[in-house]
Amino acid sequence: MSELRDRVVLITGAASGLGRLLARRVAAEGARVILWDVDAAGIQAVRDEIGAPAVGTYVCDLTDRKAIAATAARTLADHGSIDVLVNNAGIVSGKTLLAASDADIERTFAVNTLALFWTTRAFLPAMLERDRGHLVTIASAAGLVGTSRLVDYCASKHAAVGFDESLRLELRRQGSRVVTTVVCPFYVSTGMFDGVRTRFPALLPILEPSYVIEQIVRAIRHDHRRLVLPRLVATTYLARLLPVAAFDAIMEFLGVNRTMDEFRGRTAPAVRDDAATTSSAR
Repeated sequence: MSELRDRVVLITGAASGLGRLLARRVAAEGARVILWDVDAAGIQAVRDEIGAPAVGTYVCDLTDRKAIAATAARTLADHGSIDVLVNNAGIVSGKTLLAASDADIERTFAVNTLALFWTTRAFLPAMLERDRGHLVTIASAAGLVGTSRLVDYCASKHAAVGFDESLRLELRRQGSRVVTTVVCPFYVSTGMFDGVRTRFPALLPILEPSYVIEQIVRAIRHDHRRLVLPRLVATTYLARLLPVAAFDAIMEFLGVNRTMDEFRGRTAPAVRDDAATTSSAR
């Protein structure tokens, strides 16, 4: 069990969306919270909201590997080792493969995928030395099932799911007690995916942020290795055993491939919650 009281919890993409809400929630649990974001004003506002439990704010562009390394070094110098690292940041363009620019695609992978490597490589060594720690990857249901207008996003989130799984097994083989958790929610109503629709709200609801946050905190507290929301999304693991045509037909019936038809997002051209740091609403 990963207790949060008096633990140091670092959250990337903490200026808004799920990151902001998670920071407030773990602070209420007694955690000492470190906030990373490219939005200086945003993370300062979150720090002011949660008060003393916010022990540090750091401006960091997660598209920049050197900036991540430098910010991690400052964080470690200021606070020592991190108990819980929440890789929450994520961005989405919401464009078709051919409509997305090279920069759109590269930025999506820089934030959603490569940043996982750079932050984890920075903070994992101290966890291994203490044989204690928790690595949380906020991935997505889009990391389990692909859909149109999310080719780059889905690919980046599939990579995030693979990152967590491979790292979990690597740590197990090393005999480490460092825990990993991957979180794969359906769309969350943080604003990042404004305009998305679901054909069957009772089966695949657009999730309320407060519900998702409670489930994430519960997963961390109880060392759950995988959190998939809602539960219907987990059936995709079984559906993968079907022929491709049958799998695609099921996804089409559920309306998954049409969820982005009316997508607007929060801003244009790149939709984001906190620049290189969005809280990954699905």
